[in-house]
Amino acid sequence: MNKTIQLQDLGLKDYKETWEYQESLFAEIVDLKIKNRKEESQIETPNHFLFVTHPHVYTLGKSGDLSNLLLSEKQLEAKGATFYKINRGGDITYHGPGQIVGYPILDLENFFTDIHKYLRFLEEVIILTLAEYGIEGSRSEGETGVWLGVGTPFARKICAMGVRASRWVTMHGFALNVNVDLGYFDNIIPCGIRGKAVTSLNNELGVEKVNESEVKEKILKHFLTIFEATFHKL
Repeated sequence: MNKTIQLQDLGLKDYKETWEYQESLFAEIVDLKIKNRKEESQIETPNHFLFVTHPHVYTLGKSGDLSNLLLSEKQLEAKGATFYKINRGGDITYHGPGQIVGYPILDLENFFTDIHKYLRFLEEVIILTLAEYGIEGSRSEGETGVWLGVGTPFARKICAMGVRASRWVTMHGFALNVNVDLGYFDNIIPCGIRGKAVTSLNNELGVEKVNESEVKEKILKHFLTIFEATFHKL
């Protein structure tokens, strides 16, 4: 069981390029697992964790509804945004500057084989990170991700999540709004959920900018604790 995770911070990187890179790491792990089973070998499978920030982009999950994108192709172009229909779960979301995106590409057989538990663990990482800023994040029943003000008329989402898994290997992940321009969410029905707002960490704290490097450090600290893992920085 390999609980070491290769950590990379890709900085600002195009969504499609990052998606293709994720796919290559994902395929490498899956291929190794298939080889292990065929040859009855015990070669350790690697795990990866990518931090990235994307230029303005909207992504739609495999079961998502295209009508939740409220912009035409020309309007997308005018906003300097791109759009992709992708192979994760969930509906539509936005990625852009000021948002911390994390893509764990893990062989869950190195940890536990339970996708629901995996999603709850990802949520817990973000909930614990927010708590360090005095913000109470929580889960909303039937709605993956991390929310504030659940059960009130002011419920708002601060972190979206969507994953893909095959042969217990994961890809895609979470997007935490830290210093993001929330106006870009007005162009979609976020996650296909009507009547609920989206927020960000700097908005909740009432400050102009939150230190994103510090937020990443807190995320990694809680990720290591919850997944009982170690990181190796590439």
